[in-house]
Parts: sequence; C-alpha cells; structure tokens
Amino acid sequence: MSVLSAPVAAVASPPVFSPEEIAARARRIREPVHIVSGPNGRELGLAAGPVSNNQVLGTLPPLYPEWLGGRTFCEAHGVRFPYVAGEMANGIATTRMVSAMARAEMLGFFGAGGLAYADVERAVHALAGELRSRSNWGVNLIHSPAEPALEFRVAELLLRCGVPRISASAFMELTPAVVLCSARGLRRGADGGIVRRTRMLAKVSRPEVAERFLSPAPAALLDRLVVQGKLTPQEAGLAALVPVAEDITVEADSGGHTDNRPLSALLPRIALLRDALCRRFGYRRPVRIGAAGGLGTPAAVAAAFALGASYVVVGSVNQTATEAGLSEEAKAMLCEADVADVAMAPAADMFELGVTLQVLSRGTMFAQRAGRLHAAYRAHGSLEEIPPTVRAAIERDVLRASFDEVWQHTRAFWERRDPSEITRAKADPKHRMALVFRWYLGSSSRWAITGEASRRTDYQIWCGPATGAFNRWVAGTFLAEPANRSVVQIALNLLEGAAVLTRAHQLRTYGVPLPSEAFAYTPRGLA
Repeated sequence: MSVLSAPVAAVASPPVFSPEEIAARARRIREPVHIVSGPNGRELGLAAGPVSNNQVLGTLPPLYPEWLGGRTFCEAHGVRFPYVAGEMANGIATTRMVSAMARAEMLGFFGAGGLAYADVERAVHALAGELRSRSNWGVNLIHSPAEPALEFRVAELLLRCGVPRISASAFMELTPAVVLCSARGLRRGADGGIVRRTRMLAKVSRPEVAERFLSPAPAALLDRLVVQGKLTPQEAGLAALVPVAEDITVEADSGGHTDNRPLSALLPRIALLRDALCRRFGYRRPVRIGAAGGLGTPAAVAAAFALGASYVVVGSVNQTATEAGLSEEAKAMLCEADVADVAMAPAADMFELGVTLQVLSRGTMFAQRAGRLHAAYRAHGSLEEIPPTVRAAIERDVLRASFDEVWQHTRAFWERRDPSEITRAKADPKHRMALVFRWYLGSSSRWAITGEASRRTDYQIWCGPATGAFNRWVAGTFLAEPANRSVVQIALNLLEGAAVLTRAHQLRTYGVPLPSEAFAYTPRGLA
C-alpha cells in the first residue's frame, strides 16, 4: 500500500495548543483529529485518538488526496486520483508521460496537436499496444480550422485504434470530427442506460463553447455523418439524448491557448450553465466539471477543488518533467521563470484569425518577433506589398532568411502535408504571406523541442503564471532536482499538498489558531 493511501492508526496523545504543535498535528491528514477547548475554556487546540478531561468541540475524519475531487470522475475513468496530465502539443506530452500516468492510476493525454498525421499514428499505435488493458489514457484532438481534413482523419484514427479517452481542445464550434468521436460506439446497456465506448473531456474557456459541449450534438451534424456512413442511425439517435461531453474542463489562465480568464470567475459560471442544461435535457448521469490553467502549486489545486472541480488538469508545469518532450535548454529556461515572465503571441495554428497564446518571455524574444510578423500580415495584402525597409528588418531580425528562402521551405512542407495549401497560396497572395510567417511560428516551437542553440532567443515555449509559482514552491526542495521531477512525482506532491492545505482550511473554519506554516507543504519523494 502506498504512502498516499496507507491508513495511520490513531494513538492517544495529549491535546496540543502551541502554534508549532498545532501545525504538526494538522499535517497528519490520514488521522482523525479532534478540536478541543483548553483548560480555561477559551483557547482551542487539537488532539488525536481518545480524548479525556477536555471538551471535544468537533472532529474531522481522515482526509486523503484521492478524496479531493468528485468520486464519479475516478469511477468513470478507472483512476485512483482526480488528476489529469494535460496534452501539451507537438508531442511535448509524450507517450512516456501518458504511460507513466496510467501506471500511477491517473489520467494523461498525448499531445497530438501540431503533429503530422504519421507522428500521431505512430504514437497512438505505441500507446494502444502498451496500454491495451487499461482505459485511463488518451490522446488530444485539437481543433484545426485551417486543416479540417487532418482533424477528421485524426479523429478516425483515434476511434479505429480504440483510444479510450479523447481530450478535445481549442474548439470554438462543434465539428464533424468532434461529434464523430462523441457519438461513435454509443449503445444501450443492460439497464437501458446509454453506454459510451469513448469518453471525451472537452476543454473550454467560454460559456458559449461550453454550452455546445454540454448539449446533445446538433441534428444536422449527426445526419451528415449518417449519410456519409460514419455513424449508424442508432448511434445518431442515442447521441441526441446525451451531451457531447460528460467531462467539461474549464480552462482558465493557462500556457498556450488561453482567454486569460480567472478560474474563480469562470468555473462557477460554467457550473451554473451545466446545472441549467442538465435540467433542460434531463440527463440521467451527472456531467463533471474540471479545472485547468494556473494550477502550479498545492494552494491552486486546493482552490480548484474548493470551487467545486471534480478533477484538475495540470499542463505547462509538466514541461519540466523528465518525460516531457522538450529540450534541456528550454526546460532550464522554464525553471528560471517567475509569475510575470509571460506574454501573449500569435498562434501558429490560428494565425490568420488573430488568435493568441501565452508563452514564456524570459530569455526569448519570440513574442515580440511573432508580433511583428502578425502586424505586417494585418497591414499588407502580400509579401510584395511590404515596404523594403520593413521586409529587410523582418528577414534579418526575425526569419534570418529571405522571404523567398522561407517560401521554398514552406512549399516543400505543404507539398508533403497538404498540397491544396500550395494551390491556395498561388491564388491568394495574402495566404502565401501567412504561410511564410507561420513557418517561423511553427519552427520556433520545434527549435525549443530539439534545443537548436543558434535559435535560443526564438524559442516558443508555452507558459503561464503557474510555472513561476511552481518554481518558487519547489525551490530548494526535492523537486528542484531535475532527476526527481517526474510527471508522477509532480502530481503526487501537488495532490498531497492540496490535501494538507484543505485540512488546514477546514480547521481554520472551526476557529483553530493555525500558524502560517500549517498552510505550507514541502515537496518530498512519494510512492
């Protein structure tokens, strides 16, 4: 039995009243604790085990990290802990990371976003072969408005290979791909309830997007998929009775794609919407709300559960984990970040739409340089219209190559991936300009992954304020050592710390005079 779940036998001990003793007793979360009054009847203290000659004012039962979220989440996904390692794109959330989380009885998602189809296919086959007997793993399906055919092809791959969990992210509208993943395999169980073959976790940051995932799939999309032979009429009929996703991950101020919303405002808003839609559609099963974004310390995780989250999704802080697919140079840069060392920059996958994402600003000029490219894109209709002085500065300071050289690289890339982009670029000079500028945005992420030393100041590293908070929390502790920073150790320590803080907050509500050290948790090796 692991350290995290092993019960501790309560041993009778004298009540304690000093700040130091109260803090120490409060940390023993796996034991029941009594709140007692002192001899004079005014001061409050804590006691474990049988209590005599003191007035017991209240008792708290044992508290385990496993119990912090909603029990239905753990039951639905076959996990022990209400914790998810999020899908960092471009394979930064590696197959190693997903496997480690699955074996630790948690849930992890492979970061398929931004990868070529062949790379996703290799990863999915590797995971399916290794984790075939498990249901607690998954792969990301990211909205790709510029490449809808690729999005649908990836969706079919995930279904064909029996990926048990899919995390849908960055969607603004429901697409045929995401509806297919939600509806394929729906059937009636022996009790008459609707059984899902594939469970979807939908990541949202806006109420209007959440409403689409909380509602049944639109009839028009279901009908189209039936006509195309992608769904049976029976599957489509059942899809009209259930929400598109039964797990809604509320994404607050996160690294990468984000709307920079505070979790304390966003999660309650989505929870109210969930309740209203569940009543409207009469769902038989509960729809769970999870929390993501800004979760880099035990205090943040505890706060997310206190807001009502059934589970938490931790993303960008895992980029420094031993299993993360990021170069050692980029990891070292992340380890130097503080909470203010972030900036917004254009997103490669939604460049033309003006969508931005949150990135590291300390030690890299990516945000400023990418911003210059998008400003030129907005101001001009083609590469040829860009004034010579502006063009020269971009070629020298940002691309480090001429527009023509970059176009040759870009054309070769799209000829392999999707030749229709080349055809469109020939007919639309502005689209050609977008593809050239997107070369820099896409390359900057790859440079950070491979550790291209000559382009260190161009690294695109997705990062939110949580990374800086995480760095301050682990400084000088067990997790400060890179070799100790596995994705599982990060998860277990965040959960353990969140449980310690939750117990401290519980005791505070009883009026127990807790010192500040009772609200601090120092990382350590956990098993």
